[in-house]
Amino acid sequence: MCLNIAEASGRGSSPDQKRVYAIARGEACEAAAALDIGCAAGDCSVEAAQASGALARRLYALLTGLIRA
Repeated sequence: MCLNIAEASGRGSSPDQKRVYAIARGEACEAAAALDIGCAAGDCSVEAAQASGALARRLYALLTGLIRA
């Protein structure tokens, strides 16, 4: 995700930036799902999964704003 965001900032055209931001947004969803799976499997605490999920939602909203701009 972080590398895609960095890549997007270096792109020259707005459509290309938006495409890479959309990829990063999809990866944020994947990371959140992985945390849910880890929590269900007992590999992380509920608190850690909830905190990370809140961060993933904030990142999703930020990237949505960048895509729409």
